[in-house]
Amino acid sequence: MRRYLFIILIAFGISVTAQGQQKFDPERYQADLEQFITSEACLTPQESARFFPVYREMMKKQHSLYDELRKYRHFKPASESGCRDAILLKDQLDIQVKELQQQYHQKFLRIISASKLYDVIKAEDKFHRQSFKRMSEHKKTRR
Repeated sequence: MRRYLFIILIAFGISVTAQGQQKFDPERYQADLEQFITSEACLTPQESARFFPVYREMMKKQHSLYDELRKYRHFKPASESGCRDAILLKDQLDIQVKELQQQYHQKFLRIISASKLYDVIKAEDKFHRQSFKRMSEHKKTRR
């Protein structure tokens, strides 16, 4: 679950600074992600053309769930019952995220083979790990 929260953080506003203090560009990030997935999973142009619109649709829906989850990151209810309700709601949102992934994995399997979908999932994870590593290294050099 933390992986997905980090993805959202990257996708919606973490500033990535390069030589010229450039701001994070979500469109560029998405294009880089799609290019990386395409090459790592060996997707053909036809597969990519069919896969990525559905993938973007899934990401858009996930972002709305992550926005809900984000509300509870820095907020602690004042009462025990409020805390209980927040925990239960967060759990329900986590389940909705997994159900959404499961639903879209079924859609993806109608577009690409299972082995390519597996490679897509692995490539996405690898891309995000590399992005975090670059951000972390960059932050260290700025200190």
